[in-house]
Amino acid sequence: MLMFMKIFADEKSKRACEFLAREACAAGGRAYCVGGCVRDALLGVEPKDVDVEIYGLEAEKIERILSKKFRFEIVGKSFGVWILKGLDIDVSMPRTERKTGIGHKAFEIVGDPFLTPKEACARRDFTINAILYDILSGDIIDEFGGMGDLKNKILRHTSERFSEDPLRVLRAMQFAARFNLDVAPETVELCSKIEMENLPEERIFEEWKKLILKGVEISRGLFFLRDCGWVKYFRELADMVDCPQDPRWHPEGDVYVHTAHCMDSFAKKRVGDDREDLIVGLAVLCHDMGKPKCTTIGDDGTIHSYGHDIIGGKVARKFLEHLTREKSIVEEVVPLVERHMAVLDLWRSNAGDGAIRRLAGKVKRIDRLVRLDDADRNGRPPIEPEDSPQGLWIMQRAEALAIKDSAPKPILLGRHLIELGLAPSVKFKEILNAAYEAQLDGAFFDVEHAVKYAKDNLL
Repeated sequence: MLMFMKIFADEKSKRACEFLAREACAAGGRAYCVGGCVRDALLGVEPKDVDVEIYGLEAEKIERILSKKFRFEIVGKSFGVWILKGLDIDVSMPRTERKTGIGHKAFEIVGDPFLTPKEACARRDFTINAILYDILSGDIIDEFGGMGDLKNKILRHTSERFSEDPLRVLRAMQFAARFNLDVAPETVELCSKIEMENLPEERIFEEWKKLILKGVEISRGLFFLRDCGWVKYFRELADMVDCPQDPRWHPEGDVYVHTAHCMDSFAKKRVGDDREDLIVGLAVLCHDMGKPKCTTIGDDGTIHSYGHDIIGGKVARKFLEHLTREKSIVEEVVPLVERHMAVLDLWRSNAGDGAIRRLAGKVKRIDRLVRLDDADRNGRPPIEPEDSPQGLWIMQRAEALAIKDSAPKPILLGRHLIELGLAPSVKFKEILNAAYEAQLDGAFFDVEHAVKYAKDNLL
């Protein structure tokens, strides 16, 4: 099992886990690597952290072992989790969970060192996360067929206890996308019977972030969400299902299908900056949310969605405000949705510098808009992906104007107005806004001419 050497991110983690395994064995217990680190190792992905589960030893004995070599923090005294400081290693006892009420947190969790691996793994969400690796022997314990499911690219729930935690439905969404897995029909069926209950907003958003930032084939996750019925909990997305598009330009199908393929296109070109990828990914997800509200079918059968970009901004805002409390995210995504047609429109009209400056002022970063345009253009299978001449054109123009990744900074400031003898007032904002608009139009390029412009035209 040489491949399992990849289960440890570095030699320090490997030595630490081997020490734990030897000490646990000497004390009458057994230590296993569990969960995501084993799954990732099987997939050939180097895990970032390691979870170690120690069987057969009470909490006091585990702490005595840890105290010999490690500094640690205890999380959850009743169920025993020890976070090793300076190492990406969590140590725990096997534990049981019992649903005690409604909601994601309504569980009683109790550590039980004498559970069997099968009993302990039954509480895990998916078979691919219920595989144990014996640190000393290198043996695999796979009570639920997770290795076979990995080989066959199947995502399957471990047991009926899956339904106790509704967040697992969203975990299925992002796992299917991250690892290119088909969700087993029985798991889709089970998920369709689970109600969202009162899941915390921040936990929901975390699963969406994982989908956007880590998904390889994001469409798998979105199609699962549709197929199990959970898209109904995200009304703005649900409205896109069965919303028609002109097959001449969109042979792929309805707006939801188009969006799913756009997300796949986006995933292929993530830049590796989580913030930038999140903003652009959310913009791609939301860019056509206006279509269900303005799509019409003419007498000749022609389908139009005039104004869907502007309307889409309002719909996207509603969707995002339900998804996250991070206002800065909402304010950065919505302008991209409202202007996602601008790259093509400006290219077709060979727009001047003023129009490009004004666009940068609205969306903050033109490079984000170009990435959105590219994903939109290439989310139309069977139409083959193609380069975007409009994207290249506007990026060259924006780079020449030094505004490809930032809005033009205002030249005329409040202090300049004060120097002109104006007292601070509500009128300041009006004057500065008007000056900024003139600046975008190319009326001036430095402070001297900005002040002159203000004196001649605004005061």
